Amino acid sequence: MTERQLTDAAQRALAEAEQRRKARTDAKLPKEVNGRTGPEPTRFGDWENKGITSDF
Repeated sequence: MTERQLTDAAQRALAEAEQRRKARTDAKLPKEVNGRTGPEPTRFGDWENKGITSDF
């Protein structure tokens, strides 16, 4: 199988993406007050609290 060469635009895009990954800093979010306990429902799809299902 032959290896394909990336175009110049693709190489620039990959280089830019690598620079952005290196420059990224994780945001420090403030602690939620009176928030829900347990896993984040929007991430884990759990919309039930004490047997009551809700959505925003």
